[in-house]
Amino acid sequence: MRSRCGTEYGGLKILIYSANFAPEPTGVGKYSGEMAEWLVARGHTVRVVAALPYYPQWRRDPAFAGKAYRRDAWRGCTVWRAPIWVPRSPTGVRRVLHLLSFAAASLPLMLQQILWRPQLVITVAPAFLCAPLGWVAARASGAKAWLHLQDFEVDLAFRMRLLESKFARRVMLRMERWVLRRFDIVSTISRRMLQLLHRKGVEPARARYFPNWVNTTLISPSLSGALYRAELDIAPETLVALFSGSMGQKQGLLSIPAAARLLAHRKDIVFVVCGDGAMKPALAAAAAGMANVRLLALQPGERLGELLCLADMHLLPQDADATDLVLPSKLSGMMASGRPVITMSRPGTELESTVSRCGLTVPPDDAAALAAAVERLADDPTLRAALGAEARVFAEAHFEIDSVLGRVFESTGRSPGGAAASGAVAAAAVRERAALEAFGSDSSSLGPDPSVRKIC
Repeated sequence: MRSRCGTEYGGLKILIYSANFAPEPTGVGKYSGEMAEWLVARGHTVRVVAALPYYPQWRRDPAFAGKAYRRDAWRGCTVWRAPIWVPRSPTGVRRVLHLLSFAAASLPLMLQQILWRPQLVITVAPAFLCAPLGWVAARASGAKAWLHLQDFEVDLAFRMRLLESKFARRVMLRMERWVLRRFDIVSTISRRMLQLLHRKGVEPARARYFPNWVNTTLISPSLSGALYRAELDIAPETLVALFSGSMGQKQGLLSIPAAARLLAHRKDIVFVVCGDGAMKPALAAAAAGMANVRLLALQPGERLGELLCLADMHLLPQDADATDLVLPSKLSGMMASGRPVITMSRPGTELESTVSRCGLTVPPDDAAALAAAVERLADDPTLRAALGAEARVFAEAHFEIDSVLGRVFESTGRSPGGAAASGAVAAAAVRERAALEAFGSDSSSLGPDPSVRKIC
């Protein structure tokens, strides 16, 4: 006997519609891939419609050269890939056309999936332009329609002046509101973003808090960054301020070389910047000739834990205009490493309130304040250790992969993982609720009790 609700009689047929997907190593692609893998491991049948990989380098992955359309098997999933136009400079109208190209190219693939009759269709945004097609596919197949927002693309585009037409803004915001109200479930990655969903017309009963997660077993404070120190010629006693991740426009990354320049006299501090993305050329130019800055290419995923534990402190700049429209996905890994975080964010934002308990916060675009925070942690090993320990505790309570995905996907007492898994999910939900109250959050803004989150 088979149940449409994924009970003990069998798993769900789940379609994930996400422009970015594995093997992209950072951002949305990383999380969509890990979610698919986690669902397969728990007995669900998962299909994916995605673009050919291009991120964060913003160029086509040569391993996927050849056919415009292709179908692959990936860790138990079947992945249909469609072409996508990749601009050299992903700004303004070019970015819109970039996302629109995937929405158009993926149309025949999504229509094909309707014949499979999935029971749950999860559309991941970006790209929000794909949301209408994800909703149509769900309705045509009789499935639940779920939209997961990694950021608010429309608000972000206008706030960061990637698009500036007031008329276009009004039209796009109205379209966004119309689309949001059609989905059965709408989730997003931070509590402030969840509140913004409510203001955009999504009822609390349909809203879900679905933060980005981390595998706290693979990223552990016990790991050593000794191999990276040897590769980068960094002495064991030298302190490392590390930024690692995609290098996008909404991150205020040029504050890092500016702060490093102010600390050039500190021979015991070195800045390591690792990753790839649209801002990398500008970042490399700003750091040219600086002895206290090391630039690293994007590293293999299997070395992520070792890389993050190279740090004595993590750097997390953010553009002021991106406030509470996106929560950096790299934060969970930083905190899991058990090292303190220095974030550049405005007071009262969710990023600031999270990091202030386990790191230091300074204003956006203030290189002098960033340099002062780095010096403060460098000169106080006791503070570094205490904040790092708090970061690890927070990551385990809020971001651990099984707890996060379990709370969102599993029905209490009917988990494909069995009774033990259900008990762990319920216990994690209690810890999450207590932690939210301890951090002064309004738990009522989270919608229904996260320990009872049925997906159909």
